[in-house]
Amino acid sequence: MTASIIKLDTTSEDHHIARMAAVALGLTVLESAFPSPLPGVKPGLANIVTLIVLARFGWHIAAWVTLLRVVAGSLLFGNFLAPGFFLSLFGALLSLLVLAFAQHLPQRWFGPVTHSILAAFAHISGQMLVVYLWLIPHSGIAYLVPVFAAAALVFGTVNGLVAARFMDGNKNR
Repeated sequence: MTASIIKLDTTSEDHHIARMAAVALGLTVLESAFPSPLPGVKPGLANIVTLIVLARFGWHIAAWVTLLRVVAGSLLFGNFLAPGFFLSLFGALLSLLVLAFAQHLPQRWFGPVTHSILAAFAHISGQMLVVYLWLIPHSGIAYLVPVFAAAALVFGTVNGLVAARFMDGNKNR
């Protein structure tokens, strides 16, 4: 039996996407060490990377980075194709969809902070939709909406401010 080697031709863009996804994955791992008062309430630190990539390289690259982070994160944490994976995937997909529209809003009034807040609300909306349609089809989960909305507002604002700070810091170099 001979060993076979599969060699893929990659571009510098592929390497860049992999690096950014690795940074986002590292932030996801870091975030998993934080205690959470309520399941599903997390800071979403990886969204900082998504916002920076969106601003610098566009939506397609941001989508690749985000989806690679979701899949690699689920493989790393051992929940690939489990409910947690689908919650993360649908949250990320809805967030990316909102960011696709938000990037076309006037830059005079909409920047990284508003994009982050919109994405955070979209992310939690996607997750709540999956929970309601698949996991807990009970109207009682509506009582959790204010808690998750408050978390989305706070973490979306903080992540947007951090992303804006990184982007401003690189402009001054």
